[in-house]
Amino acid sequence: MGDGEELGRLERDVLALERRGAVSPGVKERVIREELGLAPVRYYQLLNALLDDPRALAHDPVTVNRLRRVREARRAER
Repeated sequence: MGDGEELGRLERDVLALERRGAVSPGVKERVIREELGLAPVRYYQLLNALLDDPRALAHDPVTVNRLRRVREARRAER
């Protein structure tokens, strides 16, 4: 992920999946595998990196900010 570039198709697809909102974990893992062709672990690694990527924030600020709040809340619980 270089500076000044647009998000790639995969990054945009990851954000689009998160934008859809809550589905049950089993369904989400199946969608991750079938639609994106990723292992769930790789998906969540990519998602976590995207939350810190300014391009992702510019592309979908509502989703990125919501997910950042969720991540911070989980960290605070630990």
